[in-house]
Amino acid sequence: MTESRPPLTDELSGPELLRWYWTRAELLRFARASGLDASGDKQALTAKVAAHLDGAPAPRAAPRRPPPPPPLPEPLSPDTVIPAGQRCTQQLRRHLTAVVGPSFRFDAAMRDFVAGGAGRTLGAAADHWSRTRGRPRPAIGAQFELNRFLRDWHHDHPAGTRAEALEAWQVRRALPVEAWTAPRP
Repeated sequence: MTESRPPLTDELSGPELLRWYWTRAELLRFARASGLDASGDKQALTAKVAAHLDGAPAPRAAPRRPPPPPPLPEPLSPDTVIPAGQRCTQQLRRHLTAVVGPSFRFDAAMRDFVAGGAGRTLGAAADHWSRTRGRPRPAIGAQFELNRFLRDWHHDHPAGTRAEALEAWQVRRALPVEAWTAPRP
């Protein structure tokens, strides 16, 4: 007999919650209905809900991000210095797309460069983009389980459609997490 995912209620235990895949929307609904702090990313929210279900104190919240810096002064040029706290903004996207071409996107390498780029220039950012092309795609973070699944599924089924991949995802997410180590559907 195949297990089916239980409903997300106060009857669930923390370990049982962690055995199953829950969307952030499901966790948010439960947290709000239970009077829990619903802030934070999916991993933090999952930890809060699991603690609540076990009657334990909520884990400490991660420090809040400081507000973003003001927009970079226009016109942007290769000599424009990236300030501390710079984020991947539409202003930065427009500039880098104009410099490196329409294939530009903020992938993990570029997000990391911008986040740690205080004192470097936009010219160095464009050079970094060029140097990091052709590298193997990095692992997708645990909080992006659907994205990881879709990448793997399309690798295993190159002629498959998005609808087929999403159908396979529904089958997978209905299983306990420990069953996911079996061959991918």
